[in-house]
Amino acid sequence: MDCSGCALVNRVNETAYCHKETELNASSNLDASSLYYLPEEWALNPSGTNMKMFLIPPVVCLVAGVLIIPAILFVIFSRFSIRRETRYMLLGNALLSDLIYLLFYTLSAALNAAHVHVPKEACVLLLFLLAVAYCGGLFTAAAIVLDTYIAILFPLRYIAIMPPSRTKKIIVLLWMCSGSFPGIFFLVLSSTHSFVPCVLEMCSVPVILILTLNGTDAVKLCFWLSTTIIFLCLSLIFCCYAILYFKTKQSGIWESICSRASVTFLMHNTVLFFYFFPLLALFVESFLCINVVIRLQTGIWVSLTICNVLMILPKVLFPFLYGLRYREISASLKSIVRRKHLHLVSPAPSPS
Repeated sequence: MDCSGCALVNRVNETAYCHKETELNASSNLDASSLYYLPEEWALNPSGTNMKMFLIPPVVCLVAGVLIIPAILFVIFSRFSIRRETRYMLLGNALLSDLIYLLFYTLSAALNAAHVHVPKEACVLLLFLLAVAYCGGLFTAAAIVLDTYIAILFPLRYIAIMPPSRTKKIIVLLWMCSGSFPGIFFLVLSSTHSFVPCVLEMCSVPVILILTLNGTDAVKLCFWLSTTIIFLCLSLIFCCYAILYFKTKQSGIWESICSRASVTFLMHNTVLFFYFFPLLALFVESFLCINVVIRLQTGIWVSLTICNVLMILPKVLFPFLYGLRYREISASLKSIVRRKHLHLVSPAPSPS
């Protein structure tokens, strides 16, 4: 169905909306017609003001991210002593993934709020880039925790285990995995024709998430495989932090709640909580929607809140709570700001 076909469906649904909504509420099964007509009903139902309110969090987070992330990336990649260390290379990779995700998701949210119809190919490409960027940030976060685990428990062998050359290969592997998992998922969606054309014209991530998860068995299988992979990453991170805590408990670094180790541990866990809690909430909401425990439109509102607020928040918290905790990075940023300040306030040379 092209744009004119979707527009025709919209006009028909304007007269049949109340009847169709009654069918959706009373139905206990998510049949194909309900899923097909939902995008048009969704486009008619929410007010423009509500949609624009949901655009505020991505825009605010994008502005904050653009202000701090490029500065940290500049410090990492411009100083040889910093960029040759594994922890800083992984940090730079995570920040780059988060910045890409912020840019593309804000673009998607803005197009959806403005009711701009996007070509199918452009929407699929945008969704794929979003998935790659999000997986890249998620896998890199797990790699950062694993690197911290190796550095603390095996300090004498750390250089041999994680040299800079091996770290670069790991980063390439992370990007390959980040591209392969969404690529397989999109291939399944394309081969099973699970993409609804009108949904792709809307290019709304929450709507697409709900409708694809109510698709074929192959799509649901990919969903549960993705869920398993994400929770394996979560289990790896939890196990590494638990082992680190019990291994270092006897050293006395945890005695004071205000010690640097305790504060850093709290910061890291806060960022990781914000990374994984939205995914857990999204999986629970999707499971309830698939089993018709909640209405489809209610599920889309919940997904909209999760995608536009909870999943965006850790992207902008990460550089502040994690990146600026490194002394080398914070000191370099302060020296850059100080030099610029001195350059601005320095008196102009007197004319000869």
